Amino acid sequence: MNVLISGAGIGGLALAHWLHRHGISATVVERAPALRNGGQAIDIRGAARTVVERMGLLDAIRARHTGTHGIVYVDRRGAPIARMGGDDFGDSGGVVAEIEILRNDLVRILHEAAPEAEYLFDDHITALHEGADGITATFHRARSRTFDAVIGADGLRSGVRALAFGADRQYVRDLGMYGSYFAARSSLDLDGWEVMYNLPAGNGVGGRVLLLYPVGRDGEVRAMFSWSSPTLGLDRRVTATQKAALAEVFAGAGWEIPRLLDQMWRTDDFYFARTGATQLDGWSRGRATLLGDAAFAGSLGMGTSMALVGAYVLAGELATTADPTSAFRGYEAGMRDYVTRNLKRPPGSDHGFAPASRAGIWLRNQVVRTMTKLPGKSAMTGNLQAAANAITLKDYPLASDAVTTP
Repeated sequence: MNVLISGAGIGGLALAHWLHRHGISATVVERAPALRNGGQAIDIRGAARTVVERMGLLDAIRARHTGTHGIVYVDRRGAPIARMGGDDFGDSGGVVAEIEILRNDLVRILHEAAPEAEYLFDDHITALHEGADGITATFHRARSRTFDAVIGADGLRSGVRALAFGADRQYVRDLGMYGSYFAARSSLDLDGWEVMYNLPAGNGVGGRVLLLYPVGRDGEVRAMFSWSSPTLGLDRRVTATQKAALAEVFAGAGWEIPRLLDQMWRTDDFYFARTGATQLDGWSRGRATLLGDAAFAGSLGMGTSMALVGAYVLAGELATTADPTSAFRGYEAGMRDYVTRNLKRPPGSDHGFAPASRAGIWLRNQVVRTMTKLPGKSAMTGNLQAAANAITLKDYPLASDAVTTP
């Protein structure tokens, strides 16, 4: 079997690794000219830990842990108001999980674990045509080729989904927020704590949030800015316009924000996006299927873990049957309950993240101060600990038991 994967991100690279272990050839096409650098800190929770352990990568991932062990909420002077430790809701159930790693570090580890795949960087799929002998992909640069299956592991705005399913407006639900993050430096002694600073609605938008987290290196941080707002009509390909919008939304804000915005103008490591969630009745069309955010975006803290688990299950099902469409049915049947459970957002989660008023911010902080001591506290985070483990992983026979240790 020969499989084409669109997207050299977490799901796509993990899938390439597992396909090789099952004796299946993988070609990975990536629009960027190289592996994408930068990115936020991400968590590996529940069953995903079992997956990376079976990949032989758990030690390498732990070695790149950001060192973060909880989150603290601060006021406009930077004084702590409330905090939650990484283990207050179990190793996988809190706002911060016990294993946190920068996205670019995880991508590098996964890429090194899939050296046998063929990589087509600086390219993308422009058309898909299914025939009796397979599915033919037309590329922007490379020559057209026929594959047994095509996997869209290319994010919320998936190109494969657009080609195989149709326009985004049918399958992406807007979540009403913008999010942006970039690398910066800070003189604050964060001592391994992520820091959240909330501002009420202002400057023409709703509630605003700065999440600042250390990444285990001297003074290096990731600054994540989010805010509630109707769509602003920004071109997601024009970075200068995005930076200007972020600066306008947070103009006049205090604490560390002016120093961080000053650094924003000088960095190329900058991400900006409108948040959304996928809504699909099925993840496959013929010989094409979707993985990760292309199929199941919209969780709180489970995107990386679901992509890793999905890659394991999808590769195993493809190895079990010679018919990709049957494999896709098995993949979705094995994943659907787990995904549905992890896409369920806790009550009040969106309003609690970015309250629009000072009174709302105060109330949220009081809840955080007490919730770790309350009976049934796990329900307040959507029972994330249980949801992260809500799948029994099959033991798929492997063609090769070799693992790659970066």
